[in-house]
Amino acid sequence: MLSNLRNFSIISLLSSYLVVSFQPGWAKLGFFGTFVAIWSLQVFVYYGIWRVILYPKLFSPLRGLPQPKDGSFFMGQFKDIRTQPTGIPMRKWVATIPNDGIIRYLGPFNQERLLITGPKALAEVLVTRNYDFQKPGTIRFGLSRLLGVGVLLAEGDEHKFQRKNLLPAFAFRHIKELYPTFWSKGREVVQVMTKTVIANAQNETSSQDPEKAKKTGVIEVGDWGSRVTLDIIGLAGFGQDFGAIQDPNAELSQTYRDVFKPSRQAQRLAFLNLLFPNWFLARLPIKRNNDISAASETIRNVCRRLIREKKEKLARKELKDLDILSVALESGGFTDENLVDQLMTFLAAGHETTATAMSWGIYMLCRNPEIQARLRAEIRENLPPIDSDQEVNSQDIDNLPYLNAVANEVLRYYAPVPLTLREATVDTTIQGQRVPKGTAVMLSPWATNFDKTLWGPDADEFNPDRWLPKGPDDKKAASGGASSNYAFLTFLHGPRSCIGLAFARAEFACLLATWVGRFEFALRDEKYRDEKNITIKGGITARPEYGMHVYATVVDGW
Repeated sequence: MLSNLRNFSIISLLSSYLVVSFQPGWAKLGFFGTFVAIWSLQVFVYYGIWRVILYPKLFSPLRGLPQPKDGSFFMGQFKDIRTQPTGIPMRKWVATIPNDGIIRYLGPFNQERLLITGPKALAEVLVTRNYDFQKPGTIRFGLSRLLGVGVLLAEGDEHKFQRKNLLPAFAFRHIKELYPTFWSKGREVVQVMTKTVIANAQNETSSQDPEKAKKTGVIEVGDWGSRVTLDIIGLAGFGQDFGAIQDPNAELSQTYRDVFKPSRQAQRLAFLNLLFPNWFLARLPIKRNNDISAASETIRNVCRRLIREKKEKLARKELKDLDILSVALESGGFTDENLVDQLMTFLAAGHETTATAMSWGIYMLCRNPEIQARLRAEIRENLPPIDSDQEVNSQDIDNLPYLNAVANEVLRYYAPVPLTLREATVDTTIQGQRVPKGTAVMLSPWATNFDKTLWGPDADEFNPDRWLPKGPDDKKAASGGASSNYAFLTFLHGPRSCIGLAFARAEFACLLATWVGRFEFALRDEKYRDEKNITIKGGITARPEYGMHVYATVVDGW
C-alpha cells in the first residue's frame, strides 16, 4: 500500500509540473491544488474502483476458488468477521463450503483472503514453502511493540539463525528436568489460592451446603493463571522468580494485565490499520499507545537487568544454568538488544498462552463435571498431596493418561491463538493454485481443529476420550483419532511451529493437576454454560472479555 501511495505521489508531482508549465490554463488551483487533485483521482480510481471492485470480482486469479455466498458488495465477509469471535466464521465456512484445501473470502474493502483448510495445503504453507509465507509487516510492527523482534517475529535467514541457537533450551531432556519447577509453582499458587478462597468464602454459593460454603469462594481463573505462568517462565526461562503469585501487584504482572486486557480502543486501532500505516497510528497521542509504550519500556528494563546479571555470572564462569537466557548467552550469537527481544517474546507469549488455556480448561471442566470428577480421581490416586514436599517428575505426569487426554482436548477445543495470518512474499502456488505476491493467507486452529473431515462427526464435541487408546493396537489415539497430523493446528507445524510446544504442554498438564486435585470448580453464572453467551475478545489470544469467574471449593483430603 505504501509503495502504491509513493508511486501516486511521484506521478502527481510530475503531472502537476507538466500541467503548470505547459497548460497553465488547466491549473487554476495552482501547483499544490493540482497535485492534490491528481493524487486524489489516482487513489480513487485505484482503490475505489480497481482494488475494491474490478480486480477481486473480475480479474483476480483466485476468484474461482470456493467461497462464502453471502457478504457485502464492498466489504465482503467483514460483518461476520467483525461481529463474531475470531475464527468462528472460518469454522462455519470449513463446515459448510465444499473445498479442496483452500477457501477464498473477502475482508474489508474486498481484500482477498485465503483460508487454508486441507492437510496438503497446510503442509505447503507451513513446511515445504513456509518461507514464501511470512507475517505481514503490519502485524510484525504491532506485535513487536510488546514482543520485540525475537524468534516469533523474525523471518527468513534471521529466523533460522535464532531458532537454531535457541533450540537447545527446549530440548526434550531439558524440558523433562523442568517438571519439578512446574509442579512446585503449581503447588505454590494453589496454596495461595486456598487461603484466598477460604478467607473470602461466601455464604451464598452454587451449593446450599453450609459446610461447603465455608470452603467456597469466587476466583477469576485468568488472573491466577497469568500470575503463576509469569512466575514459571521467569524461573524456568530466566532463573528469576518474579513473585507474581504472592503479589498480584508485582511490576510485570500488573504491566501485562493492563496491556493484554481487551479494550474498545485496541479494536478501533486494528480497524484503522486497514486504512492508515502502523507508524502513523502508533504515534497518535491516545491512551492505548501510551500504555503500550510504557509497558514496553518496563519490560525492556527488566530484561536488560536479567541479561546484565547473567553476563556477570558468565564472566565469573559461574553460569551453569540451562534456561533460555543462559543458552542464548552462551551461543554468543545474540547482541544485548536482540537478547532483550528474545526475552520479551518468551515473557509475553510464554505466559499469556498457557494462562488463556487455563481459563478455557477450567471452563470446560465446569461444563463437564463428570470429566472433572474423573480427572480429580486419577490425580489424587497417583500424585502426592499439594501440602506434601514430595517432588513430582516428568514420568509421574506423563503416565497419567486421562490428565494428558484432558489437556490435549482443551488445547484442541480452545486453542489459545485462534487465527494466524501470513502473507505471500513472492508469487507462489498452493496445491497448484497461483497465489500472487501480497495475498493474505489465514491459518485458523479454531476452524481446522473442528473440521469433521479430519476429526470425524464428533469434532464439535469436547471429548477427552478421543486421546485414549481403544485397544492395545490403537495407534490413532496419539493424534486424537484425527486422520492427519495437520488436523491439530494449535502449535502450527514445521519450521515456524511453536518452539515452546513441549514446555507449554508440560506446564499446562502440571497446572491442571494441581488445580483440579485441590479444587472443585463450578460456574458462577449458569448462563455461561452455553458458550454462545460468552463474549470473546481477540487480541494475541482469545480470552473471555469479562474474565472467567468460577466457584472454587477446597476439596479435603489432598
